[in-house]
Amino acid sequence: MLHNIEAVLFDLDGSLVDSMWIWRDIDIAYLQKFKIAMPEGLQAAIEGMSFSETAVYFKETFHIPDSLEQIKEEWTRMAWDKYASQVPLKKGADAFIAYCVSKDIRLGIATSNSRALVENVLKVHGLLEHFAGIVTACDVSKGKPAPDVYLEAARRCQAEPAKCLVFEDIVPGILAGKAAGMKVCAVADEYSLHQSREKRELADYYIEDYSDIMAGISLQGGLV
Repeated sequence: MLHNIEAVLFDLDGSLVDSMWIWRDIDIAYLQKFKIAMPEGLQAAIEGMSFSETAVYFKETFHIPDSLEQIKEEWTRMAWDKYASQVPLKKGADAFIAYCVSKDIRLGIATSNSRALVENVLKVHGLLEHFAGIVTACDVSKGKPAPDVYLEAARRCQAEPAKCLVFEDIVPGILAGKAAGMKVCAVADEYSLHQSREKRELADYYIEDYSDIMAGISLQGGLV
């Protein structure tokens, strides 16, 4: 999996950290402020959208009176404490990151989340210093499944797209990584269980968590 790889690029939510449950809770609570019940299919409709694109969707779909900046600021406020205290890393992720660092494999984040929340959760886990490129979908023209966010993350990590390995938990993210010309490893996540078969078909690799990779590395005597 890591042969000839210069950079490993992670999606954040559901791929590097277990946080997808947070956003369903936030969506429900946020819409309740406006006496709106969260409709079925909302999570699927906004899957892969950038933080800004999602704010536009909410404003236009639910006729939210607040500005786009107010919407994003409120979401960040609602999520901040949860990311700081309730969001664990995926099993084995810390060991895998340490292994990549030891092998001089550059690390990047390519996420639809906000930069403030990304940096918050990485700081909490003592990982921020290890990431050469943190890119949000708000930094590029189009969110996932467009390849823009992964191409920019590769550029910031000074790595050729063909020598990048992406970790993703949802189909639009897998499609984004493949469209960027990168190898993609699908990551199991409870939120996307219904996509498991499609994820396996689309991705180059599939893991339950990062301990799968570390077990393989151990069997190979620590060699990439």
